Amino acid sequence: MNLSDSQTPQGMPRRVSAMEAVLTHLRGAIDRGEYAVGDKLPSEAELCRRLEVSRPVLREALRALATMGLTVSRTGKGTFVVSTGPEPDPTFGDYTASHLFEVRHHVEIPVAGYAALRRTPEDLDRLSHLLDRMEQETDTTAWVAMDSLFHLTVAQASQNPVFRRVVEEIRDALAHQSAFLNDVGGRREQSNREHRAIVEALVDGSQRDAVDAMTHHLERVETTLEAIVRPQRTAPTDPLTEEGGEQA
Repeated sequence: MNLSDSQTPQGMPRRVSAMEAVLTHLRGAIDRGEYAVGDKLPSEAELCRRLEVSRPVLREALRALATMGLTVSRTGKGTFVVSTGPEPDPTFGDYTASHLFEVRHHVEIPVAGYAALRRTPEDLDRLSHLLDRMEQETDTTAWVAMDSLFHLTVAQASQNPVFRRVVEEIRDALAHQSAFLNDVGGRREQSNREHRAIVEALVDGSQRDAVDAMTHHLERVETTLEAIVRPQRTAPTDPLTEEGGEQA
């Protein structure tokens, strides 16, 4: 069974990547008790053979499971199940998600408002060019790097070096969180649209619109993360076994 281009259930516009399909399959197997706490997952080679995916795709899924707190990898021994439910407050870099959201709401929202009032033509040029690149980028690693740079550039446009320093401090954590949400939650296209709304508000010089656009963006990020880590009452639909699912 090839997962290179699995598809979401009918009515959902977003296609599920191979990584997401593998993650959903493994998460469902853990949830159903096929792999109990303490069990060792099959080797990477065996999982790649069973699921017909490349090793990089599998490793991305295993990293996501570890970020959720479901598994832990032990050098030379393999990957072991340590929990049947995701961590309610995963850690990205040096900070938990809840700490990041608390700071971001109190810093990045007013920063966007100040940036709308104080941005320079050079700031707008940098943001517009960066956004154009993000909308054309297909490589996850490159997009994630630009995502964190986008937020840092908005902070710089506020003309307050303290705000910039705060965002610079959490930049690595933002990149980790962005990579996770992009891989697991398929956030890239939605983030691009939200970033575009922020830039348009800055171009217009509208403090209210900038605050609203950044607020919406952060709320959508938080909602996506909660949907991923929230304990599920039923096992997630498995794109590997779902009847009628498209295969490449």
